Amino acid sequence: MGQDAGTEHRLDVDLCVIGGGSGGLSVAAGAVQMGARVVLVEGHKMGGDCLNYGCVPSKALIAAGKHAHAFETGGPFGVGVADPNVDFGAAKDHVDRVIAGIEPHDSVERFERLGVTVIQDYGSFVSKSELRAGNAIIKARRFVIATGSSPFVPPIPGLEDVPYFTNETIFDLRDRPEHLIIIGGGPIGMELAQAHRRLGCGVTVIEGDKALGKDDPELAAIVLENIRAEGVEVIEGAQAEKISGTDGAITVQTGDGKQFKGSHLLMAVGRKPNVDRLNLETAGVEPAKGGVKVDDSLKTTNKRIYAIGDVAGGLQFTHVANYHAGVIIRSALFGLPSQAKTDHIPWATYTDPELAQVGLTEAQARKEHGDKLEVVRFDYGENDRARAELKTRGLVKVMVVKGRPVGASIAGAQAGELIQIWALAIANKLKMGAVAAMVSPYPTLGEVNKRVAGAYFTPRLFDNIWVKRFVRFVQRF
Repeated sequence: MGQDAGTEHRLDVDLCVIGGGSGGLSVAAGAVQMGARVVLVEGHKMGGDCLNYGCVPSKALIAAGKHAHAFETGGPFGVGVADPNVDFGAAKDHVDRVIAGIEPHDSVERFERLGVTVIQDYGSFVSKSELRAGNAIIKARRFVIATGSSPFVPPIPGLEDVPYFTNETIFDLRDRPEHLIIIGGGPIGMELAQAHRRLGCGVTVIEGDKALGKDDPELAAIVLENIRAEGVEVIEGAQAEKISGTDGAITVQTGDGKQFKGSHLLMAVGRKPNVDRLNLETAGVEPAKGGVKVDDSLKTTNKRIYAIGDVAGGLQFTHVANYHAGVIIRSALFGLPSQAKTDHIPWATYTDPELAQVGLTEAQARKEHGDKLEVVRFDYGENDRARAELKTRGLVKVMVVKGRPVGASIAGAQAGELIQIWALAIANKLKMGAVAAMVSPYPTLGEVNKRVAGAYFTPRLFDNIWVKRFVRFVQRF
């Protein structure tokens, strides 16, 4: 096991990673295998939020919900409709098994086998080049702050006296909620809302602004329409101003005086960076609203200390933390210039249908590029595989400037998979012709990407008088 209680001891290493979530683990594994002496400090669970409370358990619960939903939606395929017999506790067993299957990859034992010294305690800086963790004083040439984020719980009057869940506790709930109230209509709130509804819970989502408000509103509307059709009550533009009740009987009152009653309450309004324990001032690290102030190379105001992932501010996704890990390994281990960018970073919300984005939305692209922007669209209803599977409610939009995609938005089946071709194109500065030249197997949903690229060229080929004149000229010979 990792280092623990005992006589105070000192360690002198090349790299100290603070935080054993996805980003921190990626840095530690990469650095030690390249010959660096590495200490990893983690005071809570290895694998961080993603494995234990976020990406992994939520997707496992979503999968359980999809299987339940299939019982109710087979009629158009000639399959008898039936009420699903949902064992909510067994669905949580599935979640636990998925986590347990991944845990060994993120475990203390694996990282110690790789050669990492793991200290299972929280870290706090005692100087600009030293960190205390438990009984160890770690002097490192470079540090990486990868402490992630935690659920933000706003100070709503009455909340302190009412039992509530966050994403860190909701997966421990084994008895099915009769009616779950979710405050927050972002990706976490909407994913868990639909999953719980499909597993037999009544669900109300209360959002102070627009649900899924960071995504393209036209595409978010497609997703929300389907979620509402499944029976989730989504209330937008309603601030929760007072909460009261007891376990099993909770009331949320909004600013307009309306009251919403439920049996359980989930707070899903956002995240806060985990920096309180670090003693940043002693380290010469300037804090920021999103956590820690960093430059383009992810260095803090102490140039020997980096910050990655959620605590560095910006996009809060596991794959961003992993991307950041690669950026700083290049800089910290090889001394090479390396900068973190965001224009090629995709994200997805795993509702049904899914919602995905990379680069600029249409509104952002219009603001940045004005008349130079072209927006090309393709509807799922024109895709044969979508028709076969009755997944025709969906849309692809690609924002193009001078022949190159600068953003893509997708709402529809497997949007999280389909967005990847546009992430590749934007990351490598490919033109639309590269996607149009791709040959997709038929029939696949992936054809929608080729078809939207083709839609970009259609007016240039078929509505161009000079093309038609040239073709007629060639046909004379």
